Amino acid sequence: MSRWLALLLLFNVLSVSQSWAAEPRMEPTEQEKARTLVLLHEPIVMLQAKFGRLDGAARVRLVKERLMQMKASDLEEPVTLVSARRFGQETREFLVNGKRILVLVEGDLETLDELSLDQASELVRARLDKVRLKYLELHSTPYLLKAGGMALLASLLFFGLTWLLQRGHRRVRRWLANRLLQQKGLIPHQWRQVAGNVEARLIGLVTLLVIFMLTYGWLTYVLALFPQTRAWSERLGDSLFELCGDMLEGMIAAMPGLVTVLLIVLITRFFIRMLAILFDRIEHGQLRVQGLHAETIGATRRLLSVGIWLFALTVAYPYLPGADSDAFKGISVFFGLMVTLGSAGIMNHAMSGLVLIYSRALRPGDLVQIGEVEGMVSELNALSTKLVTRQDHEVTLPNAVVVGGKVVNLTRLAGEKGVALLTKVTIGYDAPWRQVHAMLELAARRCTMLNQAEAPLVRQLNLQDWYVEYELQVRMKADLLPAVVRTELHGHIQDVFNEFGVQIMSPNFIAQPEQAVLVAREHWYQAPAEAPDAPETPARK
Repeated sequence: MSRWLALLLLFNVLSVSQSWAAEPRMEPTEQEKARTLVLLHEPIVMLQAKFGRLDGAARVRLVKERLMQMKASDLEEPVTLVSARRFGQETREFLVNGKRILVLVEGDLETLDELSLDQASELVRARLDKVRLKYLELHSTPYLLKAGGMALLASLLFFGLTWLLQRGHRRVRRWLANRLLQQKGLIPHQWRQVAGNVEARLIGLVTLLVIFMLTYGWLTYVLALFPQTRAWSERLGDSLFELCGDMLEGMIAAMPGLVTVLLIVLITRFFIRMLAILFDRIEHGQLRVQGLHAETIGATRRLLSVGIWLFALTVAYPYLPGADSDAFKGISVFFGLMVTLGSAGIMNHAMSGLVLIYSRALRPGDLVQIGEVEGMVSELNALSTKLVTRQDHEVTLPNAVVVGGKVVNLTRLAGEKGVALLTKVTIGYDAPWRQVHAMLELAARRCTMLNQAEAPLVRQLNLQDWYVEYELQVRMKADLLPAVVRTELHGHIQDVFNEFGVQIMSPNFIAQPEQAVLVAREHWYQAPAEAPDAPETPARK
């Protein structure tokens, strides 16, 4: 009885592939599966008719209960068939050692099978007897010894192959490591810092996959050798075939969509390359397009590339495998939420960066003054602007701050003349202004960091209460910072004023002096000033 109980628990399950009446039936429904009796994975019969108060599914359960009550010795007797009549129906009863296990009635027959009750009953009896003999064979000592030997041989082969794979994997890893030290391989050496030893990882992944397949096959084969575990073996095999079938079916179903996505990517890349050729010509001055300038080509190219790829992704998204799945929808919602929460400040700086680029307010290499910061623009990124100051410090300014303030570009209009440098001095009214002009110009000519091709310019900005405010404008040589040039220029100004005895001092009067603070006419052209050829006519005689 215990053997039959184990048999029913392990093997007396419903078929998952097909259902039967007297003959096999393809693509059964769930209801038909419930009415099918299967022993040792062999389909026996599908009970369709109602017999007494029992429907087909209840009759299958009754057969299982009767089999569980049988003894192991009952299987030594063949299955016999007896004709009878019950509940007003012609029946055929199947007996094992005189014990009834199954009743077949005319209502169980399928019209399309074109079988009589006797013909169908004989087929069912033959199937039952075949399962009985198979069960006896599987539980015989010679078969179990043979199965044990086959299992041992398969296990030795499995462990031997696994050992060989692991040893071969170690040797391949050492060989790849030596090639890596010799800087050989398909991947450029400079990429190795990011990619690492990719070949070794791929070999390891393939090795693990092969070991997994070997393990799966070994378990499936060994479990199939013994009747107590054969159901697990067939379940493993069915799972593997179903998985491979689903994967193959999914790949075949995804092929049209993947081909469409590939075509979209190829067309997009072709369009991007055509735009790159156009932008390169504009950047090198070979082509002129209104509204596009050389300094804005880089940003325009990036913006158009991002926009085109986003458009291509939008078009290709429905064709991606699994685009309609809940996982894709969840990922879309997640990224949308992240962009919504984090885009406020980022978009503000990004749009400010576009304003800076397309307004051409500044560009890398320009000497600018932004608020209190003066320096050379080293980088103009999408989110920030970097300046290098005279202290050799790097200052990072968010683009929104730059746009919100005043930007003074000292380089933009300089051209070949050089960046204009301004400095101021205040001199008392007792110094002739012509002499001051001449001394400032002389100091400018002595300065080696200035573009001497451009004449210095002196202006009198203000006539203050106690002094005159002079401004000297000069042009610096290229690639110099104002602080360095201004230092040398100020030194020359002090030297020139000392040479000609003019004090750089702005007196503040506490009381009106007794004598007027004037410059006599004969002192108007004190050295280094030079008088014009024609004498000036005084305004008053």
